[in-house]
Amino acid sequence: MSSGKTIVWFRRDLRIEDNPALAAAARDGSVFPVYIWCPEEEGQFYPGRVSRWWLKQSLSHLEQSLKSLGAELVMIKTQSTLSALLDCIKATEATKVVVNRLYDPVSLVRDHSIEEKLAEVGISVQSYNGDLLYEPWEIYDDEGRAFSTFDAYWDKCLNMQMEPVSLLPPWRLMPAAVTGTVERCTIEGLGLENELEKSSNALLGRGCSPGWSNADKALTEFVEQNLFDYSKSRFKVGASSTSLLSPYLHFGEISVRKVFRCVRMKQILWRREWKSQGEESVNLFLKAIGLREYSRYLCFNYPFTHERSLLRNMKYFPWNADANHFKVWRQGRTGYPLVDAGMRELWATGWIHNRIRVIVSSFAVKFLLLPWKWGMKYFWDTLLDADLECDILGWQYISGSLPDGQELEQLDCPQIQGSKFDSEGEYVRQWLPELARMPIEWIHHPWDAPLTVLKAAGVELGLNYPKPIIDIDKAREHLRKAIFKMWEMEAAAKSATSDQMNEDVFDNSDSIKTSAILKVIPKEKSSCLTYSSNDQRVPSFQNCNNGLLPRKRPLPVDEEKLHMDKPNKQNKEAGTSGREDLCSTAESLASKRQKSTSSTSTSIISFTVPQYCSSSDGRPFQDHESSNLNLTWHEKIDLEQTSNKNALQEF
Repeated sequence: MSSGKTIVWFRRDLRIEDNPALAAAARDGSVFPVYIWCPEEEGQFYPGRVSRWWLKQSLSHLEQSLKSLGAELVMIKTQSTLSALLDCIKATEATKVVVNRLYDPVSLVRDHSIEEKLAEVGISVQSYNGDLLYEPWEIYDDEGRAFSTFDAYWDKCLNMQMEPVSLLPPWRLMPAAVTGTVERCTIEGLGLENELEKSSNALLGRGCSPGWSNADKALTEFVEQNLFDYSKSRFKVGASSTSLLSPYLHFGEISVRKVFRCVRMKQILWRREWKSQGEESVNLFLKAIGLREYSRYLCFNYPFTHERSLLRNMKYFPWNADANHFKVWRQGRTGYPLVDAGMRELWATGWIHNRIRVIVSSFAVKFLLLPWKWGMKYFWDTLLDADLECDILGWQYISGSLPDGQELEQLDCPQIQGSKFDSEGEYVRQWLPELARMPIEWIHHPWDAPLTVLKAAGVELGLNYPKPIIDIDKAREHLRKAIFKMWEMEAAAKSATSDQMNEDVFDNSDSIKTSAILKVIPKEKSSCLTYSSNDQRVPSFQNCNNGLLPRKRPLPVDEEKLHMDKPNKQNKEAGTSGREDLCSTAESLASKRQKSTSSTSTSIISFTVPQYCSSSDGRPFQDHESSNLNLTWHEKIDLEQTSNKNALQEF
């Protein structure tokens, strides 16, 4: 063991087992573990109430674990992560910072800047893969380009070698001597939970157990008890039919490599025993793991996807930025029982089943034509397992914004979905007590029930339960007209210019004025990430200046020949058809590799990311009014109508 001093910068890797950065630091000498909380740098993506609650519990768990190994976790609340790291370096005389990589757009910007600044003062930053099976720059097609369809990407992954061994926790940590002063604080001092939130958060502890050792227990329980039936039970919306590992994976309390290995071992066992159901369950579960990998892959290679659709034609879609419809949707007052039950469960618990996430997001986008970015931001603010990359992937898929996404014209009827996934109506009755006495045959479409049935069930449509916000046939007609409008606008744009390389690429939602989000604009001018303390009830996306942009590439020939009568189906092929006319990070790297000389034996992977600006006032956004969960639903609705509190809180 060397005598070096190393700063271990914890972020979303809150574990001691299979933690590459911690293991490397322990091998090199003494360590100084630090967690830095900088709300100002979170900006538009400041975590929601339940997500911050989980983070607080997980940090407490990690703190005790590190203390048992001989090192203390130093927690710092600051207005600048860079300044906090420099203070730690000065106080310990450390020569190196180790960190596990993150791949969301905000972290890519911040990490790139911090690495450059620390290098200027002679501090080495070594980063490791603690979050993925494969790094985003390891997976290309045969032409060195990034995949833009999941199946092609995942097939390539499954045919590649993977490091099978997880890193064991260090037996002992040697704490670095501190000669200077570091302004540390307690977990309470981080301000992850205020007094108004504590009463609501107390309920979360009854059903949730954050912490890396609890993550191990959750994995073992799922693999041994529920994995075999996963292929048959995964769509049971009213039961714990999924692994429930997503919050643990988001905060890095368990490594995805360990999950993958445990599940694969079961697959090998069941294959030997000729248990086809078990094999099928493993394949489906591993596909879910693959989608998580793919979400990071997309964000790294196409860093604008949190702000714009991957498919170019979607920038012309005429979204209906109706703040009232958005409010009704998130409060669970649409008049469609399965949708309302899902949104009320989300409000109350910070959790909804994957199938319900698909149903409620599809309703927002296709029934109400709400901008998918509004839904993405709301999910980020409300879900216990809020994960930006997965959030982006899910909402782009639902809105038909991906080459292999759901067909834009596909409008799924909540009534049919309810009969399929909640056939007995138990889920609806649990979250909509006003419909508790409705018979099974009417529970998912009470508007069709005879008056005698409604009266016997105590349901008064329009009074104690709302009438449908929009008729299904009318919603289908609105969606059809919006698609035709999109085609017309796309055709007009193409005819207006023969040189699309000079086209400014903006979404239709650029005209929606509320709060701002990171933008990547394919022009020579730059952009920045601006932050606002505006009410988050209606997120918005405004333009800003100063930033680095990925280089453009010419459109492929067959992109120019896309048929206007097949706007989505034409983009189902793997590859680059229909994507934004921006080169991906992978394509930029491939171009650099082609230009490199044959005498170069090694190369350093680098990438360009958009820069960001700091907040004008630095205040974090406020949460959803979920601290009022002890009120009735009608009281909450009345409270929201008379209050100007911020009201948002993920995929």
